[in-house]
Amino acid sequence: MEATVYKSTGSWYVVKSEDGATFNSRIKGKFKIDDITSTNPIAVGDHVEIEMENKDEASVIITKIIDRKNYITRQSPHNKHQHHIVASNLDQSLLFATLKDPKTSQGFIDRFLITSEAYHIPSIIVFNKTDLHKKKEEQKFEEVKNIYETIGYKVMAMSVEKNIGVEEVKELLKDKVTLLSGHSGVGKSSFINIIFPELKLKIQDVSGWSGKGLHTTTFAEMFDLPLPTGQAGFGGKVIDTPGLREFALMDISKQELSHYFPEMRALINDCQFNNCMHINEPGCAVKAAVNSGGIATDRYVSYLTILESIQEKTW
Repeated sequence: MEATVYKSTGSWYVVKSEDGATFNSRIKGKFKIDDITSTNPIAVGDHVEIEMENKDEASVIITKIIDRKNYITRQSPHNKHQHHIVASNLDQSLLFATLKDPKTSQGFIDRFLITSEAYHIPSIIVFNKTDLHKKKEEQKFEEVKNIYETIGYKVMAMSVEKNIGVEEVKELLKDKVTLLSGHSGVGKSSFINIIFPELKLKIQDVSGWSGKGLHTTTFAEMFDLPLPTGQAGFGGKVIDTPGLREFALMDISKQELSHYFPEMRALINDCQFNNCMHINEPGCAVKAAVNSGGIATDRYVSYLTILESIQEKTW
């Protein structure tokens, strides 16, 4: 019998079978997927095969993971040499960001987009808390929107607090499996509470002393659309994830990093050298585009910062 993983706590899982029945489950033995050393062999969104553990109980054993269409992974917060698979079998990801309370850094946005590019997952950036924007934030939003839309990303503005732009973002979810991600405190849980008011997800304020969001979601979990109010034809699923403080890249080499910047990828073949790192090599098409304004300086600086942070394996 096949099922989909809806919740993972690391030691047990909630799965839903094709006929809609929900079971608690555990894994049979150990799984090693695609030679990935992962802290969580099974992720939310995985399609699995299950067997009944006991006919009298609502629990099953996961016996096999069906090949993934894709997945998104980050460095494990507990072991920098291991992956943590955030979710799998995604149609798109929505990265929630804020310019204020808390402020999302461009480095964080770019690392998330790089990972999405690497695993072929279309990404949309949603800036929440626009009700807090004053002139400075409004100008910054327009700058950031221009940077990312120019290179092909969709950028949305929303205020969950004032219910502005929420319907437009909700429309993006229709008939898709969507990962919701971002720092703690950017409004993911508040957004989900609008879609699924009966869930009453816990919401916490941003920490006053650090300016960082406080974690409210402990484990990744998937929720089914249609909406409980019964919107005809509104299918799909959303996956809520724990708020991320950092997003460290995994298994992306210095040499391939520029391939995951769409504006650089388009120019790589025009560089004089095949192994150009776009730093100070002669005949670099990427550097020429930065100098002429064809590539945003902020994105190039982000590229250099991330490039410097990548530690190549020496074994």
